[in-house]
Amino acid sequence: MYGEKTVLPNGVRVLSYSMPHVRSVSLIFTYNIGSRYEPDPQAGISHFIEHMLFKGTPTRPNPEQIAEQIEGVGGILNAYTSREQTGYWAKVPSTHFALAFDVLGDMLRNSLFDAAEMEKERGVIIEEIRASEDDPTDVVGELLNRVVWEEQAVGRPIAGTEETVGGISREAMLEYFGRHYNPANLVIGVAGNVGHAEVVARAEALFGDLAHGETKPVEQARMRQTAPRAGLVHRDDKQANLMLAMPGVSYHDERRYAQRALDVILGSGMSSRLFIEIRERRGLAYSVGSYFSQLADVGSGVVYAGVDPGKAEETIRAVVAELHKLRDAPVPAEELARSKEFRKGRMLMGLEDSQSVASWLASNEILYGEVPTPEEVVAKIDAVTIEDVQTLARDLFTPSRYSLAVVGPYDDEARFLKLLEEVAA
Repeated sequence: MYGEKTVLPNGVRVLSYSMPHVRSVSLIFTYNIGSRYEPDPQAGISHFIEHMLFKGTPTRPNPEQIAEQIEGVGGILNAYTSREQTGYWAKVPSTHFALAFDVLGDMLRNSLFDAAEMEKERGVIIEEIRASEDDPTDVVGELLNRVVWEEQAVGRPIAGTEETVGGISREAMLEYFGRHYNPANLVIGVAGNVGHAEVVARAEALFGDLAHGETKPVEQARMRQTAPRAGLVHRDDKQANLMLAMPGVSYHDERRYAQRALDVILGSGMSSRLFIEIRERRGLAYSVGSYFSQLADVGSGVVYAGVDPGKAEETIRAVVAELHKLRDAPVPAEELARSKEFRKGRMLMGLEDSQSVASWLASNEILYGEVPTPEEVVAKIDAVTIEDVQTLARDLFTPSRYSLAVVGPYDDEARFLKLLEEVAA
């Protein structure tokens, strides 16, 4: 166990890691609820609630007072919504830990959900959605989600749509908030120059009176694809944005460590295969890389590139060729060793910061129910073999389950589907 953990009688999980050598403390309040849990007509409600919790409480009745209390001591206050989690966090000088805990607790317990503020924020979120629709990198990402997941909740935009956000009522928001923002769903992670006993005492004071509540079971997602897919959005841009997806493993799958090695080798950093081949050798793209997304039950890998419209087809062919090299030939021992050092180095350097440690505590607890030590994770990384990587590449780089999304000055979607079918054969 990394750090210390206490479970309050009502189910709130409180985790902390003492870092007496730093002068900061970071707090994150994470709820096991996100966009994939939402009913279709309420898509975006988790993100909407995230915004509303910054809009005022009885003791801090406007957004300025909430922000000023944290920023007035040099701190940072923010939040995020993902497909499976919603989190609220702050980082402050350790001498202001009590203030930060009180502000976050006040937001989570006493937010007003003022009707007038809600209408203003509804407009802000709709503008946020429109702004993403103007950004080709956002557009291609959302297009890819639709192509891969079709109508499943895991493929919907986290922020929802103009239609769904426009239709969320205050009553529906309060009902959703009351049902899901409960102790059964809450994990508090704290790291920095503070002791565990103080963290637990403050958590008990702020949340100890709440009833346990229930967790919502996730609706299982399915990778239903049996043939290559392609989607196209026409835009008269000077650059084409491409994303190619393939299956991935979930975060509960032990092969995730081999997947992380595969990701580093394929597209993380300037020494990755994609960067060297697509940018350095061929000069096809300025931006190229890869990442793997993991959820509780499914995952996906994505290669992305921004290219000259006349080079899109060559780039797609080159990307698929790199995938198939990893599938068909074992990774050299030196390359696998470098990928391991990359993963270990990034993880260990990240854990020098109190915010990263607080996030490590909360995310591991909410995903796995336990927090491994860095040494335990290092051992898992080191245990990955050449055979593990190639076996996983053979499983994931399956041409019948490739999906392509393209945003650029093209009119013929069938052209790209045909290309994908040809190069994936």
